[in-house]
Parts: sequence; C-alpha cells; structure tokens
Amino acid sequence: MGILNVTPDSFSDGGRHLDRAAAVREALAMAAAGADMIDVGGESTRPGSDPVSLDTERARVVPVIEAIRAVSDVSISIDTTKAGVAQAALEAGADVINDVSGLTMDPRMASVAADAGCGVVVMHMKGRPKTMQRGDLSSADIVGEVIEYLHGRIESLVSAGIAREAICVDSGIGFGKTVEQNIHLITHAARFGILGRPLLLGPSRKSFIGALTDRPVSQRLAGTAAACAAAVARGVHWLRVHDVPETLDVVRVTEAIASNGGTV
Repeated sequence: MGILNVTPDSFSDGGRHLDRAAAVREALAMAAAGADMIDVGGESTRPGSDPVSLDTERARVVPVIEAIRAVSDVSISIDTTKAGVAQAALEAGADVINDVSGLTMDPRMASVAADAGCGVVVMHMKGRPKTMQRGDLSSADIVGEVIEYLHGRIESLVSAGIAREAICVDSGIGFGKTVEQNIHLITHAARFGILGRPLLLGPSRKSFIGALTDRPVSQRLAGTAAACAAAVARGVHWLRVHDVPETLDVVRVTEAIASNGGTV
C-alpha cells in the first residue's frame, strides 16, 4: 500500500502532493513500481495533529481520487475517519476505507462501508491523534490487548452488515504506543493470525524508528526496511509505506529467505 498524503502537515511528506497533478504523478509512479493499492489521505493523523473539517478533507481527496481513477485501475483506499469523506471517495472511485479509528469515530462509517460492499481496514488506536501519545500508555500485554480489541471490532462490523472477508486489520504501530510496544507488536505479529483476517502494518518512517536509530524522518528508509522485513517474516500480509520500490525489494528477498527455511 503506497502512501499518498494530500495534506500540508503530515509528519513525513506534508505539502508534497497538495497539487493534484503532483499527487497523480506520485500515485502512478507507485503503481508502476508495484504498489497494489494507493492510500489517499486528506487529514494528518500524526501525534498532536488537529482534525480538519469534512468539507476541507473531502475537497483535498476527491479530485485526486477522480484523477487517478481516470487514468489507472490501481486499487485506491481512502484514509479517513469521516463517513461523508468515505462516501464521496467511494463514489469518486475508491475501493477501500482505511479508518485509523477502527470505524468508531463516525457512527455512520459502518453503514457506509456495508452499503458500498467495499473493503475496510480496521486499526487499533489508543485515544485520538491529538493526544494519543500522552498519558499512561502502559499495558500488561499489548499484543493481547490489540487482538482483543480487533476481534471485538470485527464481530461488531460483521453484525453491522460488513462481510468478514472484506475486513483487514491493522495493529496501529505508532498510534498510542510506546517504542517497546511497537517493537513487541512486530515481534509477535504472527499471533494476529488467530483473527483469521489479513494483517496490515504501517511502520514507514515512524517515530519508533527514529528513537532506535537517532535518524530524522528523511533518513529512516533503512530502519523502515528492517521493520518491514521482520513483519513479512512473521506473516504480515500488507505493508503501508512511503517508499514502494525499496519495500518491494525487501519483501522479495525476505520471502525468498523465509521460503527456504530461513529466519529474518
């Protein structure tokens, strides 16, 4: 999943793709490099970020999705917590709703997804982006806690009319987690197999990599690659990343080693 932020304030690439033509060029480049899906987002969810209005977010993402869909059949996901944005994005050509709140922040989101019959990515997050890295983040078993939460969300969404087969889960790396908890979620990613749904991981350029490497955001490619290799070796199905060609190399080599009985 290639990340396409059409925001002025995303932690890594804010402002780079505000121009529609630039955004479409980036989407097409990621697709050509091998991205299976382009994840379009119009509101930053970095720690400490402020929400934007529905109208602002919709105005950022819909023209970009329409423009991508006009020239490409690559799968598109809409990264949003707002049902109104999701609905407009689906009508513009998006295929999947990627909701960092696990479809909880907007009570209409589940019905929008159910009515559309689209795919959904359900993520675990403690709190909300503005405050999620503040306060007590302790957990006796972060993996068990996240699995329990995601299990509950899966069952709730299935009851709301979303097909179980349409659901992908995301452990929420960097969303209300400590550095150690992020590492633990990757180390024990195989435990998420109990949910019976594909697992997505989004480690790309995150602050835990900066904490481990003492590198700024612009220099976290190698650290991201290491996290992605570990994730693939433990059965993660989807990677949400900024650097598509490099990540595909990581996946190919990691899978080759793993298929030969090796460990990463």
